[in-house]
Amino acid sequence: MPLFTRLLDLQPLQDELTGMRRHIHSRPELAFDEHGTAGFVAGKLEEWGYAVTRGIGQTGLVATLRAGAGPRRLGLRADMDALPIQEETGLPYASTRPGLMHACGHDGHTAMLLGAAKHLARTRNFSGTLHLIFQPAEERGFDSGGKAMVEDGLFERFPCDRIYAAHNHPGYPQGQIMVRSGPFLAAGDRVFATIHGVGGHAARPHLAVDPLVTAAAIVMALQTVVARNVDPNESAVVTVGRLRAGDALNVIPGQAEIGISVRSFSPAVRALLKERITTLVATTAQSYGARAEIRYVEGYPVLDNDPTATAFAADVAAELVGEERVLREIPKLMGSEDFAYMLQKVPGALLRIGNGPADDGRGLHNARYDFHDGNLTVGAALWSRIAERFLVDAPLAA
Repeated sequence: MPLFTRLLDLQPLQDELTGMRRHIHSRPELAFDEHGTAGFVAGKLEEWGYAVTRGIGQTGLVATLRAGAGPRRLGLRADMDALPIQEETGLPYASTRPGLMHACGHDGHTAMLLGAAKHLARTRNFSGTLHLIFQPAEERGFDSGGKAMVEDGLFERFPCDRIYAAHNHPGYPQGQIMVRSGPFLAAGDRVFATIHGVGGHAARPHLAVDPLVTAAAIVMALQTVVARNVDPNESAVVTVGRLRAGDALNVIPGQAEIGISVRSFSPAVRALLKERITTLVATTAQSYGARAEIRYVEGYPVLDNDPTATAFAADVAAELVGEERVLREIPKLMGSEDFAYMLQKVPGALLRIGNGPADDGRGLHNARYDFHDGNLTVGAALWSRIAERFLVDAPLAA
């Protein structure tokens, strides 16, 4: 299909945005350590005429640009952090830092927003206040960058009437834009359980209390929580992602560790999962003669898209890529996103942009993943057009 006019406006930036994205990709940084990335981003924004405030929520920053006399204030957010994954793409711009990788596309999210920043600074085709929010530590899972920025006075210092963010989505056609009104991404909690037993010789198990066997029983028992405790009409996930115990084959270890990821959409189900998991872990350990030490960490809240903001963004997206390439009500996703903290303060929406096929291990958080550079101008055009459409002289309706 032919490119729409607003996409053509951004097309001359394709090579520059690709270069910026690959620069960031090759230099990944983990949560709250994005000093190099933040410095690179701030340098570009200051060069283009933005007022940049650094150090918000540790390594976050906000760039502000005003044009005209419009009263509205818009926030656009991108995340900057990478993951502790060893990259296996073999690309010429692959990570130069062992064990670190941009395996979720935050390099692309940052470059998309930089593209919009440059375009809007040049055209100034809006009337109002634009705040570009570059956030650290989205991947942290708890005590994250979104929460830190909000607690650091983000919206008191940079008031917004509406806020948007986007995330790429492998498995959907590149450039397709997907939205959903209302609850969209799940709340995400983490459970860290240490099972304390009594170590001993592998040949004398009767003289020990085996925490590994206890942990295995707990893992199996946890599979019943969603299947037998949660209403089938509700959505929930309990996944054991970590089970560690022992080093030597002839030693029964003294303790074992279990790590659990918990996802839900309703407060009632979230509370039920916490009660059932903590009770099940503790009582199962006790039944084996062991003791469980449990740390239950409540992470990101449910991400709830504002209906008006979502419809607005979908309409703008349809103008860009055509109605047939916009999915207005995709299914809820069990992943979590700390943009939810910002949406608790300001109405807005998270959008998803198709990243192309996810086969051959090219899904998110995979060592072979790579962001699709064709989305750089799509995302930059989307942010630019949203800013131009939202930031007008008319006040928001009460």
